[in-house]
Amino acid sequence: MHIDRFDFGHIVIDGKSYRQDLLIWEGRIKSDWWRLEAHLLQLPDVHEALAARPQVLVVGQGQPGRLEVDRSLAAYLKEQGIELIALPTREACQVINRLAGQRRLAAALHLTC
Repeated sequence: MHIDRFDFGHIVIDGKSYRQDLLIWEGRIKSDWWRLEAHLLQLPDVHEALAARPQVLVVGQGQPGRLEVDRSLAAYLKEQGIELIALPTREACQVINRLAGQRRLAAALHLTC
């Protein structure tokens, strides 16, 4: 998987364009993904991706980064030995491209605020 481009509200992955927030895990892009609370990422929001046993969860917090990671999710990830990287989405995309193929990744990408 390679993120070709990210602009506010728009992302291109492997040549395919998306205009909604995405949940990504090995071999899968869930384009109809949404969270229980708009700007709070919680465990139930990412349970499908975590079932694939990633080594890293990359969270794209939007631009300029309003999406927060719930403390209980962060604690759960630490407990499970899953590294959490939470950055504004543009920077998160760069991290995903850098780590793809090197580590098992999951990503939760907020494309707007």
